Amino acid sequence: MPKVYNWQLGREMDYRFEGGKQERQFAAVFNINRCIACQTCTMACKSTWTFSPGQELMWWNNVETKPYGGYPQHWDTKILQLQDEADPGGQSWNAGAVDPKRAPYGQFDGKTIFETADGVQKVATGYIPTEDEWKTPNIYEDTATRFPAGGVSLPEHSGWFFYLQRICNHCTYPACVAACPRNAAYKREEDGIVLIDQNRCRGYRKCVEACPYKKSMYRPSTRTSEKCIGCYPRVEGTDPLTNGLPMETRCMTACIGKIRLQGLVKVGDGGEWLEDRQNPLYYLVHVEKVALPLYPQFGTQPNVYYIPPRWVPRDYLHQMFGPGVDAAIERYSNPSRELLAVLQLFRATQEIVFTYKIEQGPKTGDLNIGGKTRELFNDTVIGFDSQGKEIVRVTVDEPLIERPDRYAMNTI
Repeated sequence: MPKVYNWQLGREMDYRFEGGKQERQFAAVFNINRCIACQTCTMACKSTWTFSPGQELMWWNNVETKPYGGYPQHWDTKILQLQDEADPGGQSWNAGAVDPKRAPYGQFDGKTIFETADGVQKVATGYIPTEDEWKTPNIYEDTATRFPAGGVSLPEHSGWFFYLQRICNHCTYPACVAACPRNAAYKREEDGIVLIDQNRCRGYRKCVEACPYKKSMYRPSTRTSEKCIGCYPRVEGTDPLTNGLPMETRCMTACIGKIRLQGLVKVGDGGEWLEDRQNPLYYLVHVEKVALPLYPQFGTQPNVYYIPPRWVPRDYLHQMFGPGVDAAIERYSNPSRELLAVLQLFRATQEIVFTYKIEQGPKTGDLNIGGKTRELFNDTVIGFDSQGKEIVRVTVDEPLIERPDRYAMNTI
């Protein structure tokens, strides 16, 4: 296999293809701390893309309750077990010398799903879920690890659960692309979105088997595989709502909890993100490092990132998001002035924000966090579209709007 550089692992790894060059890369950040599991994103996606015969069990977007929930059931624990069996005790990180750009999380010393496979029968280690495992997208919803008799307190709860929001990660090194014998799965050059050519697909389900996140799904009515398409007509700007400008996906724009921010980032020939300091996604992932990839040890270099939940035991989060968890939670719990402003961009507009700037506002008070006093300011963050035009302006302090008396009886 060719060698490619995976910056999330901090090293080179085996992959079927040479690293491709995209003009930009589809990417997103999800803030787990804000999610209320209303499933509005799930139904927005379902009603748009997977409402037809044969798609009854397809949920391209889903929100599952961890640690027990999963769609398909046990998808992550099964992959982790397969990896541990193939590389016993080797799934570990070396957080030694850290290159902030080429190895921000240290170096992964274990083997990826491509490196534990034999390269002949399988390009990537994986499995095909049973039909029963696809039938329970909401299994163990709101199920906690235990129910403590007393109260709970940060930094970790004695009884806990959290919601994990999932779409296709549109990986830089997709396992579905590597595993497809027909080369039906491919990555678009213009935005890095991973698609499946329905004319080439023969339904071998190699993509379903190889994808560690199980976001490639088989449709029996057409005998082909399908997956999240990143709402590429909206990302392309062909949706009339935004007059030809790139637009966020359906699941992003429907989010009630304002946990999602999606965009496009500049990437180099090797799939690494090029420095783009005023892009909000680049800032969250590479500058503040408050957003982390999901199971980076699989080796696909996913492009959907998560701000980890503050109340969950760290060992669990380390396994899921890698060694950057502690620093990410610390930064989120005590955000910088700039981070506090950038977080206001989540779900502030349907158009994709390519760059931002911050106008400093007046001081509004002081806050004690961990024995340290910090000043609070009502700054304004301004987002700009792909042409540099202002599309959104949001203040850190949400305005207080008093409902007029004449609306008090509006239910009659």
